Amino acid sequence: QVQLVESGGGLVQTGGSLRLSCAASGLSFSSAWLGWFRQAPGNERQFVAAMTWTGGNTNYADSVKGRFTISRDNAKNTLYLQMNSLKPEDTAVYYCAARSLYSTTYNSWGQGTQVTVSS
Repeated sequence: QVQLVESGGGLVQTGGSLRLSCAASGLSFSSAWLGWFRQAPGNERQFVAAMTWTGGNTNYADSVKGRFTISRDNAKNTLYLQMNSLKPEDTAVYYCAARSLYSTTYNSWGQGTQVTVSS
């Protein structure tokens, strides 16, 4: 089965940076999309960014374009989210997720890591 473990969350000031990591195992990497989602209290879970493991194709939510960068290290089986120019509205629990290349539904999820941006 797929296992995803996030790390790297924490407290940062407005305008600061964090890098989140997601260690992945049990995944068919050649046919997988890996993505980042976030959820703040009282809000719906929202898409942040995603990429294909093999081809490196990327998608970003409009709210994070130009500030966040998704990447992966295939030697370490690790997905990253570099978060720059952070804003208080970025505060949320961030989740790593995976799905089939041809699916519209992410069906594997990590436990989440808290990101808090203070004003």
